[in-house]
Amino acid sequence: MKQHAFVRQTHFIGVLLPEDITLTLEDCRRYMQESYGCKSGYGTPIHVTLVPPFCLPQEYATRDIVHALESSVLSEGLGFTARIDNFSAFGDRTVFAKVLAGSQWTALRDATLNAVLAVCPGCTKKDKRPFQPHATVANRDIPPGVTSDALVVLNELNIAEDFPVDNITIFERNGSVWQVGMTLSL
Repeated sequence: MKQHAFVRQTHFIGVLLPEDITLTLEDCRRYMQESYGCKSGYGTPIHVTLVPPFCLPQEYATRDIVHALESSVLSEGLGFTARIDNFSAFGDRTVFAKVLAGSQWTALRDATLNAVLAVCPGCTKKDKRPFQPHATVANRDIPPGVTSDALVVLNELNIAEDFPVDNITIFERNGSVWQVGMTLSL
């Protein structure tokens, strides 16, 4: 029987949200945990993912990604103002704060992904689906059939907030937890 070796994901890249929005969304994570037993959202700081988790081969280091981002993405002036407009879900698998999509998000995601692939070819690939920026509240361990009820409660908060997209953050896995490795200002 052929076995596939599991490649442990070591890094991902995203945008950290401001503290006021982070505190609100952490309250939403607590609601999901207390009401439905969801614990998976606690594995990462509140963020919008640009490049999903990937394995950085041993011959590369986080500083290689930093240099690639500094020499390409950071010099392009891709910062902008984004907006969260309440909550939504990807089926029953992920509940999230809905960040309005747009060409600026796509440009930032593409530039960031291209920088990673330039320094570490083949470590990840571009998702073929349209980019939907979002800030995850709960995922993976949402009980079947509760997403609709959870969204009713969360959407009663009427969260509609603008926030600056002013950073690119490299997250690194430390055991089973994702931690901020390096934050770069846009």
